[in-house]
Amino acid sequence: MDDTAASTVATLRRFNRSFTQRIGVLDESFLGAGRPLGQARLLYEIGLGHTSVLELRQRLGLDSGYLSRMLREFEREGLVAVTADPDDGRRRVAELTAAGRRAWDDLDRRSDELAARIVAPLTERQRTELASALATADLLLRAATVSFDVVDPAGPEAIAAMTAYFDELDGRFVDGFDPGDTLTVDAPSMREPTGTFVVAHADDEVVACGGVVRHDATTGEIKRMWVHPDWRGAGVGRRTLTALESHVARLGYDRIVLDTNAVLTEAIAMYERAGYTPTARYNDNPYAQRWFTKPVA
Repeated sequence: MDDTAASTVATLRRFNRSFTQRIGVLDESFLGAGRPLGQARLLYEIGLGHTSVLELRQRLGLDSGYLSRMLREFEREGLVAVTADPDDGRRRVAELTAAGRRAWDDLDRRSDELAARIVAPLTERQRTELASALATADLLLRAATVSFDVVDPAGPEAIAAMTAYFDELDGRFVDGFDPGDTLTVDAPSMREPTGTFVVAHADDEVVACGGVVRHDATTGEIKRMWVHPDWRGAGVGRRTLTALESHVARLGYDRIVLDTNAVLTEAIAMYERAGYTPTARYNDNPYAQRWFTKPVA
């Protein structure tokens, strides 16, 4: 671990100790609401609308057995009703009862009051600085824990991400962007064994995507790489590119190619920093103006 990493780790650990002490994480009754933090957090997430039991387990990183025990306890207290998902009988959903909603409202009120007490001694300037610093810390911590998952390029997450990407291109390109039927036509090329499609998840939100297709027997092409605007500047783009490069290597290619438009200056800068070098036009993409290549490490 280098000095910068060691300093970052030490700072994060110090903040964790300070923050958890002040919000009462170690108290048996979190916020004085009568239940520990784990139960309070689960109740809060259900109240926010995250009702799928599978989604709750993934979002909170909980063991399925532990989650089931907490849900059964909530059911005994009359706070939560767990039923079959009306859209998929194999799955379960958890919803707050009327009593559960009252408990959620009480928890939400106590959380607001605690936060207000913590920041009360600060000046307006200090509160602004704290809010900005915490927003940055939240973004970077979430970015550091993004997962990169292979999905069906014709599935709902991939389609939604690529549609957002195409909409952005349409707004940024001088003459607009018309994807035509590329969403359906290109899907087979971004499937195993010659291609793949990846989305980046932050909790249950898709924040980036990208695909790999076969260009020739020794070359994989990276396509449809996009990062949600809210997540730019947090390193998600570089990590997405690295994830896609690893899939190019996994699929057995020796070289990577990609193209982009000249207006996407931030993407061009990232590719150059990542070791891509300019190359001659290799395709007939009417929107491409810059072409790059890189050997697989």
